[in-house]
Amino acid sequence: MAKIKTSYICSECGFESPKWYGKCPSCGEWNTLNEELNSQQTKNSFSNSFSTVNQVLALDDICGENDERITTKIEEFDRVLGGGIVKGSLVLLSGDPGIGKSTILLQICQNLGSKGQKILYVSGEESANQIKLRAVRIGVTTNNLFILSQTDLATIVECIKAEKPDIVIIDSIQTMVYEQVNSSAGSITQVRECTNVFMHTAKGLGIPIFIVGHVNKDGAIAGPKVLEHIVDTVLYFEGERNYSYRILRGVKNRFGSTNEIGMFEMREEGMCEVTNPSDILITEREDNPSGSCIIASIEGTRPILVEMQALTSQSVFGIPKRTANGFDYNRLAVLIAVLEKRAGLALGGQDIYLNIAGGMKLNEPAVDLGIIATVASAYKNIPIPQSTVVMGEVGLTGEVRRINLIEKRLKEAEKLGFKTCIIPENNKKSLKDEYKLDIIGVKNIGEALRKLGIK
Repeated sequence: MAKIKTSYICSECGFESPKWYGKCPSCGEWNTLNEELNSQQTKNSFSNSFSTVNQVLALDDICGENDERITTKIEEFDRVLGGGIVKGSLVLLSGDPGIGKSTILLQICQNLGSKGQKILYVSGEESANQIKLRAVRIGVTTNNLFILSQTDLATIVECIKAEKPDIVIIDSIQTMVYEQVNSSAGSITQVRECTNVFMHTAKGLGIPIFIVGHVNKDGAIAGPKVLEHIVDTVLYFEGERNYSYRILRGVKNRFGSTNEIGMFEMREEGMCEVTNPSDILITEREDNPSGSCIIASIEGTRPILVEMQALTSQSVFGIPKRTANGFDYNRLAVLIAVLEKRAGLALGGQDIYLNIAGGMKLNEPAVDLGIIATVASAYKNIPIPQSTVVMGEVGLTGEVRRINLIEKRLKEAEKLGFKTCIIPENNKKSLKDEYKLDIIGVKNIGEALRKLGIK
């Protein structure tokens, strides 16, 4: 019998050590080394059988393949992938439990199956009957979808080689078991080795493989950080349980942009595309209260108009409270300090609450001026005109700085019927197209607040 030994593996970087450390010597993270049982058996034997390149080649001698991508007929999903599924790619789809990962994959199976694509759906969590029930509920009727309820890695790989499907879905990687690794399913070693095997399988056979990944209690993808390095694309489903909207975000993509998002709405019939997120995110803004402002943000290549809300109230404690939902707390503190120093607003004794409507999360600097205007509007109790959109980056001296992709933001505002846009002065000077908007350029936050009628 093989000799069993204990090793400690870092959950962040995959560093392996024979003894435990409080701080990982490789990545410097604390309390990330977990105990694993290993054997002296040789590790995966699949990689050699799927080797596609066994010699050194000059770049000019390599024939680049320009094969068309496989489209899923779900435009939001294809956009995040970079235009469709690339042959031989390994895609990791992760998200919170119940957010819709398996649902959208079944819908993709229906669309691809209707085009004659053969799909192998490998489930380690559900039986074939359970998958059938969910498929019936969301209207999946294709005859090209084949189900395999199995967790043994060797059996799955042999089935892929025998069936030669066009698409393979693994649900989920944490349930797969590689017999040569003496640790339980879902452990760091099992996840890493199983992913390596699927990577060699995808590249060797030219079959795209989707892997569903769990998340830990902190919301990060469960397993070692090296898991995200192995795969070609990392997609992450975001959303709150209290909202029906889901955001699919591309965290890593070797075949497209890494900043694209797709928006979906969870309904009884499955995940439905939201083709115009801006219209959805601002439809409930019927009246015009103070502390509300429309800002123009960019997600990837898509402009999105979002409602920003702020509330200020007199603090009853010595230290005022600051809360930000959907925005970086530290950046909010900086902008509040700029408002106090450069605009003369006495916010030192005010509790300030900031919220981005619809559960969106924004982190680009172009929304700074909108936050400044929203907080000032709430403090002064003066509403911002309902037909106005605000955009611009704010510096520590109170200046409003140039932002990128201004034309796309203005066209989105024009399309949705807004009348006025507050933008940086330097952006206004460089505009070439004509818009049916009253475009106002501002140089600093004081001028912006005066144009909005707040100061």
